[in-house]
Amino acid sequence: AYSTAKGGIASLTLVQAAELGRYGITANALAPSARTRMTEQAFADKMATQGAEFDVMDPANIAPCVVWLGSAESRDVTGCVFELEGGKIMIEDGWREGPAIDKGARWEPAQVGEAVERLLAERAAPRKVWGS
Repeated sequence: AYSTAKGGIASLTLVQAAELGRYGITANALAPSARTRMTEQAFADKMATQGAEFDVMDPANIAPCVVWLGSAESRDVTGCVFELEGGKIMIEDGWREGPAIDKGARWEPAQVGEAVERLLAERAAPRKVWGS
């Protein structure tokens, strides 16, 4: 049920982007990988922080992309599902992984735009949705 719900969010994002774009409304989704109460127990080895110079699973690593998406700089970005983990930003390509950039450290919100521009240039052109 969890995976089905996530797939529904991704599909809804694509449809919203196509249908609301004519009104200047953008729609994007996040697929974050970070430490939570649920993941700490389910994926204990992956969530461990001992000996790591950079805490890849720190939830704060997700915030810079969220800040950037809420800014005017992202006004032309729509219909994207961003997979975020540590210093990695990836734009999903349907049910496959798309282009990715891994900084190996936490991003600053001001750096996210340039990274997303590069990823958008590298990805396959999205298919037109009927009615758009």
